[in-house]
Amino acid sequence: MTNTTYINDFKEIITGRRSIRSYDPSVKISKEEMEEILTEATLAPSSVNMQPWRFLVIESEEAKATLAPLARFNQPQVETSSAMIAVFGDLNNFDYGEEIYSKAVEMGFMPQDVKENMMNSLTAHFSSLAPEANKETVLIDGGLVSMQLMLAARAHGYDTCPIGGYEKDKIAEAFGLDKDRFVPVMLISIGKAAGTGYQSVRLPLEKVAQWK
Repeated sequence: MTNTTYINDFKEIITGRRSIRSYDPSVKISKEEMEEILTEATLAPSSVNMQPWRFLVIESEEAKATLAPLARFNQPQVETSSAMIAVFGDLNNFDYGEEIYSKAVEMGFMPQDVKENMMNSLTAHFSSLAPEANKETVLIDGGLVSMQLMLAARAHGYDTCPIGGYEKDKIAEAFGLDKDRFVPVMLISIGKAAGTGYQSVRLPLEKVAQWK
């Protein structure tokens, strides 16, 4: 591990998280540690375990220059972050179904007959799945992995900010991805905060939860 400020206190992770818009530009997250953070993020749940999330780690000067005009209202984050992570949902996620379920059998997580029955059912399901339902599912799963990524980053001692205000209709093609396959979920800036960030108000629980 390349960062010495790892946080093991989950309450501190969730209560100390802030949406940070300015970072220390001298702090760069190594590829090794970024891989750890992303791997921890991918432990998030997903529909039928298809794991439709795809990450584009935008960290080079060239890549950030490509992103900058697509995230016009977030220039400080683009310029100062260690990286901007574009999270996409892969509409062709079932392409990996056989690999995922075969590995589950190999690891002893699932019997072979269960795997075969599941794959038969899922093949029928995905062959008739409406495009809008597929898109809705990958966006939900993309949201789950994004939150887990931000918490994992916090545990590693870094800070983040989720960004929805960018050119979603242009970002895939700008980085050579098939826009008809990869659906933008959000951008996440990541780095070492240059300040403490702002605290924010949450509605009281009685306004957002009810028991029956």
